Amino acid sequence: MKKIISTPKAPKPIGPYSQAVLVDNTLYVSGQIPVNPETGSFDPEIKVQTNQVMKNIEAILLEAGLGFENIVKTSIFIIDMNNFAQVNEVYGSFFKSDFPARETVQVSKLPLGVDVEISVIAVK
Repeated sequence: MKKIISTPKAPKPIGPYSQAVLVDNTLYVSGQIPVNPETGSFDPEIKVQTNQVMKNIEAILLEAGLGFENIVKTSIFIIDMNNFAQVNEVYGSFFKSDFPARETVQVSKLPLGVDVEISVIAVK
């Protein structure tokens, strides 16, 4: 059975999807973009965007009773692979050890014109 996870501390979905879905002990977090849930806007700087994405993910994890240590897989989508080092630096600062599996891919466009989107899978 699945349980929908939702929090006002992360941006509302901009389409027909949930922020996250919990099935048994596995949480599937939809791709998060750098929209600040309080303002509805985003900063153009890639490090600030990445930090906001990770804060949005954190809010959803906390709503489900989890943390970054529970993440087993991440998918990072960026508009420009030249920003990889900056995204990686901010992303890495949210983990202490036992890093999750991950892929990072360059895409041609992301929702609302943002530069980075990250989705995660976490296990209790």
